[in-house]
Amino acid sequence: MKEEKVKKTWTTLVVLSVVFSCFILPATAQNTVQPVTRIYRVGIFAPLYLDTIFTNTGTIRFTDAIPKFITPGLEFVHGAQIALDSMKLPNENVEAFIYDTKSYTKTIPRLISDKKLDTLDIIIGSVKDVDFRQLADFALSKNIPFISATYPNDGGVTANPSLVIVNSTLKAHCEAIFSYLVQSHGTDRIFLCRQKGPQEDKVAAYFKMINAQDGKPLLDIQTLNFDSIVSPGLLKNRLDSNRQTVIIGGSLDETFATKLTMACYELHESYPITLLGMPNWDSFKALMNKDALVDFPVFFTSPYFNTKWDDYSKMVNNVYAKKYKARATDMVFKGFECTWLFTKLLTKFPGNVISHLNDKSFKLITDYNFRPVMLKKDSPVTDYYENKHLYFVRIMNGTISKAW
Repeated sequence: MKEEKVKKTWTTLVVLSVVFSCFILPATAQNTVQPVTRIYRVGIFAPLYLDTIFTNTGTIRFTDAIPKFITPGLEFVHGAQIALDSMKLPNENVEAFIYDTKSYTKTIPRLISDKKLDTLDIIIGSVKDVDFRQLADFALSKNIPFISATYPNDGGVTANPSLVIVNSTLKAHCEAIFSYLVQSHGTDRIFLCRQKGPQEDKVAAYFKMINAQDGKPLLDIQTLNFDSIVSPGLLKNRLDSNRQTVIIGGSLDETFATKLTMACYELHESYPITLLGMPNWDSFKALMNKDALVDFPVFFTSPYFNTKWDDYSKMVNNVYAKKYKARATDMVFKGFECTWLFTKLLTKFPGNVISHLNDKSFKLITDYNFRPVMLKKDSPVTDYYENKHLYFVRIMNGTISKAW
């Protein structure tokens, strides 16, 4: 009963904080009273589901806990709020507008048609699918930078130099893995292990395309197809105890990833194996089982790595704990970092943020390397800008750490 009461209180605090933000903002991030040279308007978009949370009379529909699908957007906005509140902008005035992309009445198309977004100087969004596409199209039409903070996809967008993808696409992860293989495992045995599925087809196609850019394969990457059973025996028949073997787990499916990891673990003492997974493997609980996978590392790539030991992370954790009685999640940190970084870039390079994406003046936690992407070699215009800096991260004995 005690835990339930605490959860209810925390839920109410979270919701009321966001509601306060949505209706009181625009908020001014300004620490000292000095002559204002310009007002910079920042639009922050996230799925908050406020119309789902509240009834027409303003009461909260949920008394026990907020549904899980609501929390990522809330946490992203909380992080953005902390950034705005802690930012020192002595000679600038920033107005931040928070938009609920799941509003029943103030939808993105409605906001656009009513010209409510025309005065924005930058858009920062934790959005996906149709919301992502609508904001990308609008940003292009108005020449406004659109910072896609969390969606690891280009959503089919092309010829849009206003779009900046922070959370690297699956193709970028495959490119990073391939680059690592060329540098460190060019003479080793390499297997791409997969099961049937559209995502697996996509991963295999990326590696095939990257490996044969000049018409012939640079590396000998063999594909092993598995059904619902990942047999250590079948894998063992392809291994050589005298040679290093690299296994690429070419699937985003948790069940397959777990079975493949267990098969590799069963064989690793007799056969030298390096297992490389996909970027979402960090969320797979079985891989964090320190008792089942003793001293066996699993590697994956990630655009985001935070030890939370730096001063900014400590500040965010302290503020979040005081305000929400909880520990800041990765979504909080992503909202904080993206809002801080790109708002600062906006005030330093007004009207020209895209040309200065890699400016290091305001680096907080994460290293970024934004590069122009041309999906076709003869493309006359940049399709979008994407963060190509990826960390290689290791899961071992229940702990996640940076490998290189």
